[in-house]
Amino acid sequence: MRTQMTATRCGWATSPLLVEYHDREWGVDIADDRRHFEFLILEGAQAGLSWETVLRRRGAYRRAFAGFDPRRVARFDDAKARSLLADAGIIRNRLKIASAIGNARAFLAVAREHGSFDAYLRSFAPRRPRRAPRTLADIPAESPESVALSKDLRRRGFTFVGPVVMYAHMQAVGLVNDHLASCYRRASGRGSRGGAANSPRRPAAGASPRDRATAGTRTRR
Repeated sequence: MRTQMTATRCGWATSPLLVEYHDREWGVDIADDRRHFEFLILEGAQAGLSWETVLRRRGAYRRAFAGFDPRRVARFDDAKARSLLADAGIIRNRLKIASAIGNARAFLAVAREHGSFDAYLRSFAPRRPRRAPRTLADIPAESPESVALSKDLRRRGFTFVGPVVMYAHMQAVGLVNDHLASCYRRASGRGSRGGAANSPRRPAAGASPRDRATAGTRTRR
């Protein structure tokens, strides 16, 4: 049996922090709304930055954003937003902080309407499987499903939820399985509902799927 030290992984897992995220979280099917909200905050914070930069600040975000409890974040007022702008542990961007608070309120509205945010999200899951990618270049940056999801979220008042961001979310929570065919986690990924149609955009060689568009579609709100 291969150990984690000798296992073949997706090529973007190039640091100890990214390896841990790749091995323990990326592509694992989750149904917990708080975890969904956590990723939405972190993904919004990433716009224009690397995913590793955000992961290094994850603990600070957990403390600053009430353990990623959307009910508590939805009650943040202007004074709280100003205090977050002074928090050196997080990315101090006024628009991103306002987005996290506004998205919490929209998130709760979606959960009330659909029973849970997870149930809503799964209504956008791909219906047909996609062949396992052989290289990072085979992984799309977005999909028809993520485009539709992004459009609907923005209609509901969410921000920092462009198609690339939402495709990254679908990868992270297992709605698509984009572990490479050679990756030892491929069989463990529960995104067996399938991937999405190929997109003309492609990640840079060796880049994390989340980092493929730090400019352009990833920053679209």
